[in-house]
Amino acid sequence: MEGRIVIVGAGTAGMEAAGQLARSGFLVTLIEKETTTGGHVKNWYHLFPDRRDSSEVISYLDARINHENITLLTGKTVDRIENNHGSFLVSTNDGSDIKADAIVLSTGFDLFRSERKEEYGYGIYDNVITSADLEKMFRKGEIKKHNEETPEKIGIVHCVGSRDEKVGNLYCSKLCCVTAVKQAMEIKEYISNAKVFCFYMDMRMGGAHYEELYRESQEKYGINYIRGKVSEVSENINNKLVIKVEDTLAGRPLKMELDMLVLMAGMEMSDGAENIAESAGLTIGENHFFSPVDNHFGSNKGNMEGIFYAGTCTAPMNITETISHARSSVLEVIGYMNKDVR
Repeated sequence: MEGRIVIVGAGTAGMEAAGQLARSGFLVTLIEKETTTGGHVKNWYHLFPDRRDSSEVISYLDARINHENITLLTGKTVDRIENNHGSFLVSTNDGSDIKADAIVLSTGFDLFRSERKEEYGYGIYDNVITSADLEKMFRKGEIKKHNEETPEKIGIVHCVGSRDEKVGNLYCSKLCCVTAVKQAMEIKEYISNAKVFCFYMDMRMGGAHYEELYRESQEKYGINYIRGKVSEVSENINNKLVIKVEDTLAGRPLKMELDMLVLMAGMEMSDGAENIAESAGLTIGENHFFSPVDNHFGSNKGNMEGIFYAGTCTAPMNITETISHARSSVLEVIGYMNKDVR
């Protein structure tokens, strides 16, 4: 089978799609803006729900793109996509033009920039960190405050940057709740005497073994869950974080001192994807991600024929869903190429 496919983004979806297409006989050019592949997975330590090391997934993905039909270009961004009578010209930031018969966009997501929620104090108070910052601590094997002391009382805020009218993101990022549960358990494994509090709007544990993880976090690890939204974070004279939150189940306001506050940053469409959408005339949906032609039976198809989507460029997904979505995009590409021989 002949054909030239350009895949934009070498995270989970892009690497899986590239491997599948290369093994189907296509010549694949895989373009990644970072200097390394792997996307966000490489920044995570253990993955939910089975707590496996992320290096296992990275090893699988690396093996997928180890193929003679794949040309990997790292440190490059796509500036423009032009449709030329059914074929495409992909222009990168170094002035290169790459011809393609079809394109798979797997541009992934960016984590919400938590400093936009000023009331939480990220970037203002040293001991307010994000879920991504905490993963780095897990990799180092220690959880420390800014002054190198071990925190004893830690809060976790769900839904930072999603389900939030003020920042324009009405959608649920889907993975914040389960990430919070996983990280709360890991904190207790590092600091056995720590008190961990999760502040949530609703617990959305819609995945295989997610509910069991949530139950285990309470029964085995003693994680405290408080239904309420944190409204304000400040710092007192003792360098403790002071948070205000309303416990909506108890119907009373709370004021609490913490040593550390962890913000579960939601997902947003990547900046690079927005630029591509504008240059190629691709539709962006109400959730601010790429909008497929049909949510039920066309979730991999863009509004321009010959352009396909894979993974979290269309909506928040976990790794399992991302790999499945990438595989279905491959089937769409093969079907498109079979009926349109060049």
